[in-house]
Amino acid sequence: MQKRYMAIWFRHLLTDGLARRRPELKDLPFVLAAPVKNKIIITASSPTAEREGAFTGMAAADARAASGDLVVVDEVPGQAAKLLRLIGLGCIRYTPMVSIDLPDGLLLDISGCTHLWGGEREYLKEIVLKLRAAGFDARAAIADTMGTAWAVARFAQKRPIIASGEQAAAITGLPPAALRLEPEPLERLQKLGFRNIGPLLATAPQALRRRFGQELLLRIDQALGRTEEYRELLVPPVPYSERLPCLEPIRTAPAIEIAIKKLLEMLCLRLQNEGKGVRKAILKCHRIDGRKVQVSITTAKGSHSISHLMRLFELQISKIEPALGIELFVLEAPRVEDMETVQEQLWAEAKGLADTALAELLDRIAGKVGPEAIRRYLPSENHWPERSVKLASTLTEEPQTAWPELPRPIRLLQKPEAIEVMALVPDHPPKQFVHIGKRHQVAKADGPERIGREWWRDKGEHRDYYVIEDSEGQRYWVFRSGHYDGGDAQWYLHGYFA
Repeated sequence: MQKRYMAIWFRHLLTDGLARRRPELKDLPFVLAAPVKNKIIITASSPTAEREGAFTGMAAADARAASGDLVVVDEVPGQAAKLLRLIGLGCIRYTPMVSIDLPDGLLLDISGCTHLWGGEREYLKEIVLKLRAAGFDARAAIADTMGTAWAVARFAQKRPIIASGEQAAAITGLPPAALRLEPEPLERLQKLGFRNIGPLLATAPQALRRRFGQELLLRIDQALGRTEEYRELLVPPVPYSERLPCLEPIRTAPAIEIAIKKLLEMLCLRLQNEGKGVRKAILKCHRIDGRKVQVSITTAKGSHSISHLMRLFELQISKIEPALGIELFVLEAPRVEDMETVQEQLWAEAKGLADTALAELLDRIAGKVGPEAIRRYLPSENHWPERSVKLASTLTEEPQTAWPELPRPIRLLQKPEAIEVMALVPDHPPKQFVHIGKRHQVAKADGPERIGREWWRDKGEHRDYYVIEDSEGQRYWVFRSGHYDGGDAQWYLHGYFA
């Protein structure tokens, strides 16, 4: 069977992915940036930002000068690989052989798959339109080799499908960059006047090897199919699932409990052998009337304790409506995590957040009030108070930075609320303030603490924060926005102390 490959290129991978997560950025000029040698450098630019003159490699300060309303977002390291993996796993429905091509592409071995979609043209069209509908600016090409498909997807203007055996004709007019070369040999080729690949194919291999090394010859051979190219394939996550068919339809709560316990015994045995624990489990009940009902549980920490997971499911059994009866139970664990080996000593006790009893208590509370009601926060590397904390993904996640040493309120308002303030001296702490119609007399005040905006994120005034205590003993965190300019300065309430 003739090998056929598809290369997919995402022209604005990171910015398209960010626009999907934050729709408010979609119509704004925005860029991703990271610190490089004491400068903030743009690493990815959205199409709107490029039209306004902000390009990859520019200093963020220079880009702001070109575009006054430019939004600069911190780049998250490793985001491209993570995003490509998610897209690649979605492409497995089209072919089981998908590999990541960092920093902005995928390579698919589509041999023997395209006829299921009516041919290569319909196959390519189906995938590209799906990706574009998802918000990604994607281009794709099909050829006999990965190298030719890669080159055509990125540099050719026409004919995305290259007929079998026509690799040389397809890449002849493309620039040398289409051979996936490193910057050094590309610069040397540019100086010697090689504007396209055609003259390189007509040059003797010995001469090319002497001047440019073995890499150029290898890339040419890979593109033409003279040398095999191998890639590490994406492996979809192993599903943790157990099934329990019933000889007779089940309609009672005790029978459902027995079914759940049997499923947990099978699932937890497998998880224990692999050193993993459940973070989320879903019980799907297939009724004889053709309908499906399901309940789910979540845990604060990975667990393969049958008794603990059973207690969580017991809180959900009342939500299961068996109707005429349940004929099939399916227990799935879509989210699991690695478990640490427990020290087997009588006197070994876990302390703090590592205490299993604490995690199990939180799970039981979450089963009654909902997992979204329990949150753990960690400090984040941001000056602005609204962005200085983030949600922890697990109970044991370690903070990447220290909490501020200065006092912070136990409750921080998501959005500061405007207050009316009276002060003896305009630039001093308030003596009284009015919030939601109630007047508060200030007995004590401490401050100010000045917090400036992160200039690479947004523009605006700094804030001067005060910790104040009213005559009733309540303590508040308030701030004045910007300098006092002789007019009415704007004050806000931002948090409450215990």
